[in-house]
Amino acid sequence: MQLAQIRQIEAVGFRAWPASSVHYDGSWAIRMTASHPSKRLNSVNPLDPGDTDNMEQRVERAAQRFRAYGRPPIFRQSPLAPKALDDYLEQQGWKRFDESMVMTADLAHVDLSNALDQIPLKDIGRFIDAALKVQGENSALKPGLFEVINAIRPSKGLFVIEDGSVPVSTAICVHDGTLAGLFNIGTAANRRRSGLGRTVIQSALKWALQHGAKKAWLQVELANGGAISLYEQMGFKEAYRYAYRQAPDT
Repeated sequence: MQLAQIRQIEAVGFRAWPASSVHYDGSWAIRMTASHPSKRLNSVNPLDPGDTDNMEQRVERAAQRFRAYGRPPIFRQSPLAPKALDDYLEQQGWKRFDESMVMTADLAHVDLSNALDQIPLKDIGRFIDAALKVQGENSALKPGLFEVINAIRPSKGLFVIEDGSVPVSTAICVHDGTLAGLFNIGTAANRRRSGLGRTVIQSALKWALQHGAKKAWLQVELANGGAISLYEQMGFKEAYRYAYRQAPDT
């Protein structure tokens, strides 16, 4: 994928999952969020492969900023990050972890013929309760997650599939121009491999298509082979990869 297209997806990704504060050091976007521990919301995101001026001092400055904020210093290394920076972080002992894949799909080629006409939830609190239950996460994350979702400025659809009154699958779809980003996709552990993930994604994508989206995108950790297989079956293909690096003293 060309760097211009990667820049576009990275930009809509920032808008779709907004940090509470963003500081720029050159083209390095330093995203910080006190209310939620997500790496995407608390990391340095270099956005220009040629921006390596005073690299060592800038890395240390960013690390100090994160430590003062009470967060571990983390860099998110996409194809927009300078290779020299990644090499420097490697030499300094910054651990590489959680490699992920960004996948895209042309909505004209995604089969949505069986997709449910589902009206997205308006109640953010209700959606978060469902998502935390489905993913088995701590309810203490609710205030921070509410702050993040409430701050999303592009059009968003919150989707929940229930079995009776029990939530079993969730997804967020953020429609931004011609792009639709999928987030917070989850299916209850005891209901996986039953088609629920496909169903909730199809509902979200049908909603996005009806609102003018042309292409869908999502992020998935490489270790999640089951999810990658599902996305590939639905027509998603790898666009690019990224990984995180964390300071050695954290």
